[in-house]
Amino acid sequence: MTTFVLASQSPARLGVLRNAGIEPVVRVSDVDEDAVAAALPAGTAPEIVVIELARAKAREIAAAIAAEGDARSAEFADSVVVGCDSMLLVDGVLQGKPLTPDVARARWAEMAGRSADLLTGHCVLRLRDGEIVGEAAECSSTTVHFAKPEPEELDAYIASEEPLWVAGSFTLDGLGGWFVDRIEGDPSSVIGIGLPLVRRLLAEVGVGIAQLWLASAQLRGDAAR
Repeated sequence: MTTFVLASQSPARLGVLRNAGIEPVVRVSDVDEDAVAAALPAGTAPEIVVIELARAKAREIAAAIAAEGDARSAEFADSVVVGCDSMLLVDGVLQGKPLTPDVARARWAEMAGRSADLLTGHCVLRLRDGEIVGEAAECSSTTVHFAKPEPEELDAYIASEEPLWVAGSFTLDGLGGWFVDRIEGDPSSVIGIGLPLVRRLLAEVGVGIAQLWLASAQLRGDAAR
């Protein structure tokens, strides 16, 4: 049985996977994203930045599984660790989580009525008994066309605090969806984990969706007992 480990605390990513038939084990990484990005060479392409952030998250969780001895358990003897990182590319500048209302408001002033690219880096690690035996990584890019919220709408949206904790200061599957006119690309990637891309990356490390569905069904059955 191959165990799917999600290296993220994002409820949105977890929801995408569960809706797609995957019941992952969630392990939250503690990667210093700013430090990882700062360590990259100057002029690193935005797509590479998000891939390296995703890789750092996946590798940290893979190392934790090995260090904690979990790799010797049946659950983790054969597993895949998936790390993701999303950022919005606006006028050539990557934007992560705004964290404060003032920053969120400034970003919406910049992107309202315009288009920007949501980049999501993905890294998949295949582990056997704690050793990395396969790795695949890639970035997905989806163009997001934003509406222009009315002032009272933007005030209410920022007051909800939802945009403070998400890349690009918006969501597609939450309150922010009211202010997205359309997208060009994969909607699951905008939410945080691109299913078509993850499927391809899993195949590169020798894991198929059918076997993950089977493993997830077994996990759900065990939990129900």
